[in-house]
Formats: sequence, C-alpha cells, structure tokens
Amino acid sequence: MISRMASTVSTPCRGGEWLTTDRPAAAIGTPEGLGEDHRLIRQTATEFVTAEVAPALDDLEQKKWSRARDLVRRSGELGLLGADVPESVGGVGLDKAASIVVGEAVGACPAFATTFGAQTGLAIIPILCFGTPDQRERYLPRIVSGELVGAYCLSESGSGSDALGARTRATKQADGSWILNGEKMWTTNGGFADVFIVFAKVDGEQFSAFIVERGFPGVASGEEEHKMGLDGSSTTPLVLTEARVPATNLLGEVGKGHKIAFNVLNYGRFKLAGMCTGSAKTVVGEAAAYALSRRQFGQPIASFGAIRHKLAEMTTRLYVVESMLYRTAGLIDAAIGTRGDDPGAVLAALEEFAIESSILKVAGSEMIGFVVDENVQIHGGNGFVRDYPAERHYRDARVDRIFEGTNEINRLLVPSMLIKRALKGGLPVLTAAKALMDEMLAPPTPRASAGTDEPIARAHATVAALKKTALLVLGTALQRYGESLPDEQEVVMLASDVVSEAFAAESAVLRAEAAAVTDAARAVLHVDAASVAAHDGGLRAEVSARTAIAHLADGDERRVLLAALRRLLKVEPVDTIAARRRLADAITSRRGYLFA
Repeated sequence: MISRMASTVSTPCRGGEWLTTDRPAAAIGTPEGLGEDHRLIRQTATEFVTAEVAPALDDLEQKKWSRARDLVRRSGELGLLGADVPESVGGVGLDKAASIVVGEAVGACPAFATTFGAQTGLAIIPILCFGTPDQRERYLPRIVSGELVGAYCLSESGSGSDALGARTRATKQADGSWILNGEKMWTTNGGFADVFIVFAKVDGEQFSAFIVERGFPGVASGEEEHKMGLDGSSTTPLVLTEARVPATNLLGEVGKGHKIAFNVLNYGRFKLAGMCTGSAKTVVGEAAAYALSRRQFGQPIASFGAIRHKLAEMTTRLYVVESMLYRTAGLIDAAIGTRGDDPGAVLAALEEFAIESSILKVAGSEMIGFVVDENVQIHGGNGFVRDYPAERHYRDARVDRIFEGTNEINRLLVPSMLIKRALKGGLPVLTAAKALMDEMLAPPTPRASAGTDEPIARAHATVAALKKTALLVLGTALQRYGESLPDEQEVVMLASDVVSEAFAAESAVLRAEAAAVTDAARAVLHVDAASVAAHDGGLRAEVSARTAIAHLADGDERRVLLAALRRLLKVEPVDTIAARRRLADAITSRRGYLFA
C-alpha cells in the first residue's frame, strides 16, 4: 500500500464542513506533502506520457484506434489504470492522491487523457462499487490490465443534463435476460470499446444500469463525431437494436441506476480537475518557453509587464485548483481510511465529498479554459495556427466545461447539496447563518487589523469573511424562497460562486501556510500565489454577493444586508502587481510551472 501524503487529514471530515469549521494547515493534503511512492508513480506516468503517448498524438488524431488500444494496454502494464483499484481485482491498491498524480501526468495529452479517464473512472468505478462479486471478477482484472477497453453511456440526444429523461428501454425476458433498444450519444471510446456501462429504463420507467459487451447481439457503434477538439479520442453513438443482455449483467438494482450514474459522476468530476491541472502545467511551461524565445522590440516578450501578468495569473489560478484538488484527495482518503478494499467505503467517501467534486469540476474546467486562452494570446498569430500546440490545447479544453455535467448544473448542485445536508442535520449551515444574522444586527465592533506585514494573516481574514459572506447569501436566499429556492437559478449560481471562492481561497492559504515546512525554499512564492488568490477571490465574491442581495431584498432590508456585507467583506488592499512580478520571475527562470 502506498504511503499517504505527509500532510493529511487527521480525522475524517464531512463534505462542506469547511464552511463552518476551521482546520489547521497541517491537517490538509497538499502536493508538497506527497510521499516518495507518489513521486515514483508520477515519474512512471510522466515518462510513459512523454515517451509513448505524445509521439502517438498524430496517429490518434487520424483515428488509428489500434494505437489507442496499445496505449491503454501499456497503461495497464505499468499499473496506471488500476492505481487506486484494490489488489484483489487486479489493481495496485494505491490511494486517491496517487490516482490524481497519475491523472495529472496523463492530462498533458488531453485527447488520450479522455480515453484514459473513461477507462479509469467511468468504466471501472461502476463495476467496482456496484457490481456483484461475479461481475467484478469477470470484468475488472481485464479492464484494469487494459485487455478490455471500457465506455460509459449515459447521455442521449434528448437527455444530456436531464439524464433521468433517457428513452433507451430495457425489457425483461422470460429467461431473465434483457432486451435493450435505444441510442446513446457522445460515448467516449465508443469506436473501439469492448464493454459499455449502459443506462436504460426498465419498461420505460425504472432507471437502471447494465454491463453491455460489444459482442452481444444487437450492439453497434455509430460513426465518429466531427468535434471541435479532442480529435485524438473516439466519440460515437452506441446503437442498441433488440440488444440481448444476460440476466447476470444487470448492474446494481432495477430502478437504482441514478445512484450509479450520479456517484460515478462525482468521481469523474474529481478526476477531471486533476487532468485539467496536468494539462495546465504543460501549457504554462509552453507559454513561458515561448515568451522567452519570442523577441519583439529587441527583447524577449517575457520581459514585458503585460506578458508577465499573464504568466503569473495563469500560475495563480492553477495553484488554487491544485490546492483544492489535493485537499479534497486528502479528505476522500481520510474517509476511506484503511478500507480501500471495501467498495462501500469508497462509494460513501465519493458521495460525502460530492460538493467539493462539483466545485473542483467548475474551477478546474474554467481554469484550463483561461490558461489555454492566454497561451494563444501569448503566442499571438502563432497560437492560431496548427504549427504550434497552443491551437490544439485551446480546442481540446473547451469541452471540459460540458463534461461530467455542465458547469451550470454543477453550480446549481453546490448550494442545493449544502442546504439539503443542513436540513437533514448533517451540517450546521443554517445555525451558522442564523448566528451570523444575529451578529450583523448587533452594534458593530471595531475590526482588528490583520497587520500590514503579515500577508498570510490578511489572507486568513479574507477567507473568514468569505465564509461568512457565503452564509449570508445562502441564509438570505433560503429565508426568501424556502423550498422553491432551486427554481431561482440565477441566485443559486451566485451563491455557488461565493461558496466556491471561499473553498478556493482557504485551500490556497492553508497550502501556503503549510509550505513554510514542506516547501520552505519556495515559501514566499506560495504566499504570493495565495495572497493574490484570496484578494482577487474576495473582490469577485463581493460582486456576486451584492448582485444576489439586490435581487433578494429591497428597501430597508436591502440596505441592512448591504451594510452587513460591507462589514463582513472588507478585502484589505494587497500589492498584487508586485506579487505577480515575483511569480513571473520564478516562472521564466524555471521555464514552467514553478510549484511542480
């Protein structure tokens, strides 16, 4: 069993608990806290991607799927497909932090990362967590080894975000087998997969899941989709025409397919963020190298303030998502504990941190979208042509905001899950919101200064204010709309943005604080990245909160709430220009992501 991160959660936490509870920096997972075994698997994965995947990209874009199968099989031989799969079914038995390490390395090549992600997350996890012992024995060792390629079939032409609106139908036969009819869309690995996790409605009503093999009668793939990006991954429909599926290939229980679909998506969202950070590290390196080599007006463009700002901002946003990612990995691993061989424990942990997974999915996909866009801008005209990889990165990243549930869906989920857990008594969010309102109605007390020479203290003060602001918006929205709040999507998404800014800023600040011990040589740069992140996140959250309050209240109530917001969220000025300059200097000196 792999060693866990040196900085890890000492006791299991609840998902969303961070909104009302503070944790010390030493109690969170960070990239700097990875153990030697994590570094070894990162080296293995990075060498594989550099030596074998990157040279194959042109073949993959020409739809040479035999090459893709070879790479999947090779991934299995190296133990990369089963990094966090129990040894009892052919895996390596590592932790979730190790799976993120692997995902980041593979993320350097997004098209293959998509193939890899469908195999490791969307094909393995449903069978591992919901399959019978017989199903796990029949399929998992062969999928983990790369002998079989897997795919996941949830979406249809008329049911994307509304997955439960699927029209694919399953009918039970007298002998216990099933007949499936319908067409699934946008199936990653669809052109060459051997095993499909297919969702269908039994008798048109009960949403259920099935393990479908390509060799079953009535199973066929459609034509490859002509996509904007990810040309090196296969995306096809799956056509089921009187497809006969054995009784033993029902996955889980009839009518319980939603539990499989949504829990698998939780894991997919978490893993997607890792692939986004891996891709972003590659892109930042390419942007820095190009900025140093490209000369204008007699000097490298890396010396210009506008370019330095871009490089620093790309790095800061990446740093924030990476901080949230490894923090969440630590939370999930702590929840699983020593029960990594127990599918129920894995499933419970993934479900527990669904809030964090949705936040990560949105933040990771929007971060990589920003990074690839700025990379094109740094490359100028060269970024718009296929002679440089910047163009491919740009196209390949766009779908990340659609994958694993659109960002709009995930934004709506975050406050909904928080409030649902609060109403069930699992989180003290409503109690904290009520206490905050009482505090705001009391006479104001002088606010202690964080100290102009203590950037981490100032950042912590902003984090505390962000948490209270999130509670203010959530509490006010729930008081105004009650059970109908989910229908007020604009307000819910604004609340989600404030909640997410709080988690992002706190994750970055705690990581920077821990870096004094775990990464002392770059501790000052950690503080710069975290200070910029907290400062700018506070300003963004203030706009979101003001917009929400302006809709939630009017007259005297609005004035009271806005006054409360001003008391809560006083973001102290930070010299972010100087901080970004220091970050840019380090990036160009290293010619890449400086926290790698």
